[in-house]
Amino acid sequence: MPTLRDPVRAASAAVFAVFFLNGFNFASWASRLPAVRDGLGLSAGQMGLLLLVGSVGSLVSLPLAGTIIERLGAPRTVLGFAVLNAVGLTTATVGVALDQIVLTGVGLVAYGVGTGVWDAAMNLEGALVEQRIGRTIMPRYHASFSFGTVAAAGIAAIAAGLHVPVEIHIPVAVAASTVAVALAVRSFLPAGHGDVVVPDEAGSPAASGGRARRALAAWLEPRTLLIGLVVLAAALTEGSANDWVSLAVVDGFDTQHAVGAVALGVFLASMTATRWFGTALLDRFGRVVVLRLCAALALVGLTLFGLAPTLWLAVVGILAWGAGAALGFPVGMSAAADDPLRAAARVSVVSTIGYSAFLAGPPLLGLLAEHVGYRHALLVILVPVALGIFVAGAAAPLRRPEDAASGTPHPPADEPADEPVDQPLEQPVDERP
Repeated sequence: MPTLRDPVRAASAAVFAVFFLNGFNFASWASRLPAVRDGLGLSAGQMGLLLLVGSVGSLVSLPLAGTIIERLGAPRTVLGFAVLNAVGLTTATVGVALDQIVLTGVGLVAYGVGTGVWDAAMNLEGALVEQRIGRTIMPRYHASFSFGTVAAAGIAAIAAGLHVPVEIHIPVAVAASTVAVALAVRSFLPAGHGDVVVPDEAGSPAASGGRARRALAAWLEPRTLLIGLVVLAAALTEGSANDWVSLAVVDGFDTQHAVGAVALGVFLASMTATRWFGTALLDRFGRVVVLRLCAALALVGLTLFGLAPTLWLAVVGILAWGAGAALGFPVGMSAAADDPLRAAARVSVVSTIGYSAFLAGPPLLGLLAEHVGYRHALLVILVPVALGIFVAGAAAPLRRPEDAASGTPHPPADEPADEPVDQPLEQPVDERP
């Protein structure tokens, strides 16, 4: 492979940074939720509803993300919505300090909108950089998000130990993060997805109406919707563990809270390691094979965890579960962005479908757990995971004729047939290792 130019390396480092910072902001808030609950005097059910408000903000904003990115470009979108993310979290903490739940909710809506669009834009930039590099790297960007959550959790633990109020800790943390985002986006690729001008049928540059039509058309593309199902299954598999695995271990095995926290740590460590080292498997065997392998691991892991008679066997299941949940989301983002001319709209659709899992999954599993217990409730996720095996073929890569002419590199495992760029790229190729 020819040596990459410095701008591409710098852009890759910048994408690593914004993923890290996105995770840092998320965990800065999530790690202080006990203090938020106590500050507002909320019950467990009320706390769940409050957190649901932020998820709704993300879900409502994501369908518009593609149009926003096309209009502003990835660098300005990431920075602008990182600012909104920070302002929302700061407002929420002020609401906690003033014991004003409505103000906290307003802040969380802004935070959710900022998070959703920031997430879509950074995934889009990551996919472009991955295409320019010519090898799979998107899962490592998502591993960087995990590293950011670990760093923020450590700082939050220190802040809580020193009794630093959330209205001081979180605004300082997200302000520093926003400055770092502003520095990082300066190294994004100069010709990102948001800068692509797509001619309309008359040959003139597409205007706002064209962007809106592309955004709507993406919701009607079979391949895009099937990729969304892959991401939905992965999001349910990951999100359910984040929300419930510690409680499932504590209640299911009648053990201490610390053991539940360790169980969640095992899941996160397995998922992060698979994201970091799984890129070699993707380059060697291709997306479809690896996605099906991950889904099979998730099936085995979830079954072991849900039915294991002993804790140690359940932990083995958690390891497999974490590995199986690792790659669906990042690979889905890469697949949605295969055609740069339509990438913004497609990533927006896939992100919206995936985030709907984070919105609907936790409360539904909680309701089911009241009747069958946490561990058995989690077995429901086996259904979308199994569906993901059958639809994984939609993530097979696409190649456009100009890629070969311009020398644009692609992952070595990709062997797609040429597709005319002015036709809907809806038929993935049969990917072979």
